[in-house]
Amino acid sequence: MNYTYMLRCKDGTLYTGWTNDIKRRIKMHNSGKGAKYTKSRRPVKLVYCEEFPTREEAMRRECAIKRMGKKEKERLVAGEADKK
Repeated sequence: MNYTYMLRCKDGTLYTGWTNDIKRRIKMHNSGKGAKYTKSRRPVKLVYCEEFPTREEAMRRECAIKRMGKKEKERLVAGEADKK
């Protein structure tokens, strides 16, 4: 499976990414090897995740979420927005 996910960083910001191994990826983020953005904002916590059968679908969803505004992302995290 492939996953699109959002992390809450220590400074309260959200980071969006995709992976095929969610547990390993979160460990990488928290060890400072996940992404440049999260490296200085550790620890991070998984706050949202969607599952997809293909990598392409997960990557498309990542792009769609990254285009959302902060309020829309927060609604998604809170479960108030529709998953598409």
